[in-house]
Amino acid sequence: MSSSHRFFRAALLTVSIPSFLTVASRSQVTVITQVPAQATIQVHADQPANYQIPRTIFGSFLEPIGNSTYNGLWAEILMNPSLEENLWSARRISQMVRDEPSLERSSQLGLPLPWEPIDPRQGNRYEAHWGDAANSWRSLEVIGVPGQPTGIKQKVYLPVHRTLRYTGSLYAKHLSGPSQITISLRLRNSPEVLASASIAAEAVAWTKYSFSLQLPVGSLHRLDPADFVVQVAGDERVDLDQLSLLPSDAIDGLDPDAIAMAKAMKTTMVRFGGNFTSGYHWRDGIGPADKRVSMLNIAWGIPEYNTFGTDEFLRFCKLIGAEPQIALNLGSGTPQEAADWVRYVDTRFNAGNGGLLWELGNELWGTWNLGWPTLDQLPKRTLEFSKAVRKIDPDARLIATGADPDHYQKWNAAQLTNPAGTFNYLSTHFVVTTNAVKLANPTPDFVAAATFALPVQLGRQLRDMQKQINRTPDFAGKTHIAFTEWLYVGGRHAPNFTNMGGAIGAAGFFNMLMRNANIVPISDMTGIMEFAGIWKKRSQVYAAPAYYAFRMYSTADVGRTVAVDTAAGSYDVHNGVGRLPDIKGVPYLDVVAAMNSAGNTLTVFCVNRDLTTDIATAIDLHGFHASHKVQIQTLQAGNIYEVNDETNPDHIAPTNSSATITSGRMLYTFPRESVTVLTFHTL
Repeated sequence: MSSSHRFFRAALLTVSIPSFLTVASRSQVTVITQVPAQATIQVHADQPANYQIPRTIFGSFLEPIGNSTYNGLWAEILMNPSLEENLWSARRISQMVRDEPSLERSSQLGLPLPWEPIDPRQGNRYEAHWGDAANSWRSLEVIGVPGQPTGIKQKVYLPVHRTLRYTGSLYAKHLSGPSQITISLRLRNSPEVLASASIAAEAVAWTKYSFSLQLPVGSLHRLDPADFVVQVAGDERVDLDQLSLLPSDAIDGLDPDAIAMAKAMKTTMVRFGGNFTSGYHWRDGIGPADKRVSMLNIAWGIPEYNTFGTDEFLRFCKLIGAEPQIALNLGSGTPQEAADWVRYVDTRFNAGNGGLLWELGNELWGTWNLGWPTLDQLPKRTLEFSKAVRKIDPDARLIATGADPDHYQKWNAAQLTNPAGTFNYLSTHFVVTTNAVKLANPTPDFVAAATFALPVQLGRQLRDMQKQINRTPDFAGKTHIAFTEWLYVGGRHAPNFTNMGGAIGAAGFFNMLMRNANIVPISDMTGIMEFAGIWKKRSQVYAAPAYYAFRMYSTADVGRTVAVDTAAGSYDVHNGVGRLPDIKGVPYLDVVAAMNSAGNTLTVFCVNRDLTTDIATAIDLHGFHASHKVQIQTLQAGNIYEVNDETNPDHIAPTNSSATITSGRMLYTFPRESVTVLTFHTL
């Protein structure tokens, strides 16, 4: 046991002998726990809740941030395919040059990042042209050197573990000299050609040319970089614009591995929103893809190519069996623009029937959102957009921007001054930095225990939030909470969205949601791509551990929760995570049980928050005659800081096993720091 674990046991897990009450006090925690010799779980299947568990608590979230869409879900391999400038913030450019020092030379030569010259020693053979581009604003003239290879290249990663064939295109305008353009894939920073194609680009007007490249078997290994190269012949001069390179197995421009993993989540909704929402104009992302304009995503300092727009998003939703949940632009947008988007989506997704979920802005209380309203402006802006949307679709379900669970009172009170029917839900978010605790010099174990406690206090905060809504007669009993973003962010030695600790936090969150589904019927985990979801690095698609926790819950056959009594000890946290630092009564075994609608399946979800102890437990079922075999799914790692990555994509994943139950009782030991799902079927 590590020294930190020894400290944790002393500070958090002081255990009494059976039936004695123990109080252990430290500066960071006070533990009040009564632990029996053996933990017990009593499941009362004959005591169901009076509400259904809505499938909409298993929603997810997609925002163009990082590589979630471009170089992620979107299968296009090239970056900056339109050869533009000003697509990255200064901080992002600085990071790009640190990662690839050769890009500094590219910038000196006037090449658009991250494009590079084939031979930087040739010097200035490139000229940017503005105002006569095939796409957006800028094109690039390449001036050949007779007898020398001249052109541009870009470092790429190819999904060679899946396909060896790639298709692409480019726009060219012949200026002088020969007219042959050679497209190739080469080993990184090597003249060795792996595949090539020739184009006779003779047209003097902008013309689109297509090509295909086939890699030989074994020529490139998974995760190895290559160069995508465009080379001119002799003293040729040609203007280039709008290039593309796609794996041949792309599904309507989407990555097939990402599609398969997203479909397996059985997420009911995908929220298209986030901070970019307040500056996003949907018309930029429709129409012919080759004519959509590339621009800066000002929220995140990265390119917005607009090739993944509304139609592509709706196609993604259809492919994975989810409904769209779109956040409207209440920052720089107008009510009419929002209404037109609602009309556009309804005619393309829901056969004109409407009734989809629309979010009236995103985090409008945050100054990082473009055009954020003051508190005085908020109700009027919400009402104006609501009226515009309702005029197009009276059945639209509207989510107004609410505040976070730890500081919602004043903001939500302003929204509740609106007339009845303005919105159906108030949103809330909880993107929490887990290692930002109030305790000085905390141990990693303290940070973990404080993080795992958060869902317990969140449930209490949400119930208080609903009480505030219910005190307003126009909204009482009609309006509930939509938890449209939630995420654990933290450092290396803290539970976060990349590691097993984040998965334990996510499972605890789902337990909280099921307990409170009558007041929080909508939830979107951040996110379906990146964060707690699906990742793609170096063209390898894989999942964070929290993705598997999500899937363990979303694929379970559940209808209503049933009563559960658990005796396994609990702890209190003081000076914990700054957002919710003081939390009482955190159970070590967090248990929720649910019956399916047919009454023939009972599922027990259990999170073991204990960092050091496998908890031996007697489980008794009441009111449910189970067959002897119990199906078990377990998610656990060697420690809570372990991750999946592109080099070892399947390191952490659920394991399946089975056990026996006799006369409604079974003994089972829940592993430390784990998520377990037990599934019982009737005889």
